Amino acid sequence: MRLTLPLILALLAQTAAADILVPARLIRAKEIVRAEDLVTNPADVPGALSQVDEIVGLEARVALYPGRPVRPGDVGPPALVGRNDVVTLIFNSGGLTITTEGRALGRGAHGEHVRVMNLNSRNTVTGKIRSDGAVVVQ
Repeated sequence: MRLTLPLILALLAQTAAADILVPARLIRAKEIVRAEDLVTNPADVPGALSQVDEIVGLEARVALYPGRPVRPGDVGPPALVGRNDVVTLIFNSGGLTITTEGRALGRGAHGEHVRVMNLNSRNTVTGKIRSDGAVVVQ
């Protein structure tokens, strides 16, 4: 096989480093990531995020250190419910709706499941967080 200049350039382009996102400063867990908190770094790190719009507005799930690549599991949607928050528990079955208060035993964002202790019965239930912060129990 004879290597020509276009083939060599194509092979070199495939091995070139891609730009990845790294924090410009320490971003603490539970902090919302802003565009000015990120810089690009020429490196080839599998699984690292490379687009600013993929991460801006998300919440850091772990501490993000300057110069280290940001991976998809390091960030997530901002939490609506915090640990020990008093939340509205909602149970729907047919035409019956029961509403009461509960204390969240964890944190979570819209669409995630969280354990909640019913403040009246002291029973622990698991429910899905709605966009308004209420928890729907199945």
